[in-house]
Amino acid sequence: MQAIKDFFAPRPWWMNGVFLFCLYMTFVYMPFDMFVKPVAEDQEVWFGFVLTGWWAKATEPLHWLIYGFGAWGFHKMRPWMHPWAGLYVLQVAISMVVWSILDDRGGGLMSGAIAGSLFVGLAVAFFVSRDRFSVAVVNDVAAEQENSEKTGE
Repeated sequence: MQAIKDFFAPRPWWMNGVFLFCLYMTFVYMPFDMFVKPVAEDQEVWFGFVLTGWWAKATEPLHWLIYGFGAWGFHKMRPWMHPWAGLYVLQVAISMVVWSILDDRGGGLMSGAIAGSLFVGLAVAFFVSRDRFSVAVVNDVAAEQENSEKTGE
């Protein structure tokens, strides 16, 4: 149980949620999407525009790389994650609005604005969390974990 707490300690709960999402997308969904899902059913959304078929299949490796780098960056709390995590989430917010307007399944501007505002809030949280992606902070957490292991706490 302590090992699980230590694993998640360097990040606040909301960042751990994004980290877990990146892990899921990297190791479960994207391999399924790339290697199992038929091309005819494939869809990828980029900047709010839906790509289907071979265009979607061709861009899947880019999404896989993004989620993979996100998983690694959150796991190690790499300094380069700031500002990239916030910028990516801000792009998702804009995409939610664009998709909601362009796609019949989107529900229109109002639903896109509601969904987009949630992602804007998450992006702001990333932008103001620069200090969490500092090497010194990560080293401090690791040292604290090592000390607690030595003392048996």
